[in-house]
Amino acid sequence: MKFVNSFKKAVFLVAVLNLIFFFIEFLVALNIRSVSLLADSIDFIEDTSINFLIFFAVSLSLVKRAKISIFLSIIMLLPGLVAIWAAWKQIIYQQPPAPIELSIVGFGALLVNCFCTYVLMKFRNYSGSLTKAAFLSARNDAIANITIIIAGIITIFHPSIWPDILVGLFIAYIRTESALEIYKKASNELKNIQESSKKN
Repeated sequence: MKFVNSFKKAVFLVAVLNLIFFFIEFLVALNIRSVSLLADSIDFIEDTSINFLIFFAVSLSLVKRAKISIFLSIIMLLPGLVAIWAAWKQIIYQQPPAPIELSIVGFGALLVNCFCTYVLMKFRNYSGSLTKAAFLSARNDAIANITIIIAGIITIFHPSIWPDILVGLFIAYIRTESALEIYKKASNELKNIQESSKKN
């Protein structure tokens, strides 16, 4: 019970931090027309949803947790769709984002996600695919933030829309990959539970 309470506190803290930084990153993304920051901000609100769902679902049955994980894997595709839409708009307007703001906000997001990854690391194998989803989200976000910072630095020296667009599409790719991994893990969990219940 003590471990479960520690886990619930950890995911609640991660959810709140993600929610706070979503507003920061989303507003900056709109202001500087950044594809990568917009995709990453949607990622933050997605992670907020994932961790709040985990907070309430961790005490549920294994079957319900597996079904929620499948639902979460679908939610994890959202940043990819947003990135594709934002990239199309960026190509139309041909306006590179402000590189300094891009790098600074990307660095702030990196600090938040590194801390969240650290908090969730010791729980990553607990509670099956649900916790795996939260840990992978935080880890992948940290990787994405590093690429955002790099895109900002490149844009300082070579003003262009493409570093930002490519990073936004990269974020879409890693989120899709994680979503598929979570879906497969949750589906296997659900299948094993159903087979086990039939045998009993």
